[in-house]
Amino acid sequence: MKIQPVNMQRLLDLLRNKYFLVTVAFVVWMIFFDKNDIYSQYQYHQQVTKLQQESEFYQKETAKVSKDLDELTSDKAKLEKFAREKYLMKKDNEDIFVVVKEKSKD
Repeated sequence: MKIQPVNMQRLLDLLRNKYFLVTVAFVVWMIFFDKNDIYSQYQYHQQVTKLQQESEFYQKETAKVSKDLDELTSDKAKLEKFAREKYLMKKDNEDIFVVVKEKSKD
């Protein structure tokens, strides 16, 4: 039975300690009220992750476009194929029929 009052007395002494109170106030301020609080840090982390994913996507797209450009500048047959597929170009004695699929009405 004597153990509880001693522990309560220690707890009260700790709560009356000015260094402890200042430390607790500082921690609470840094976690909730500072401009770099936990919520802001979480948002910054999400933004960085999103930007890294976008960076990887654009690097892959840039590599793909560079590869296509190299192929088009080096091979005349591929250049002709590209022009026919992308821009629907044709020779003088040809007819082109474009088949467009209709969107289904669901």
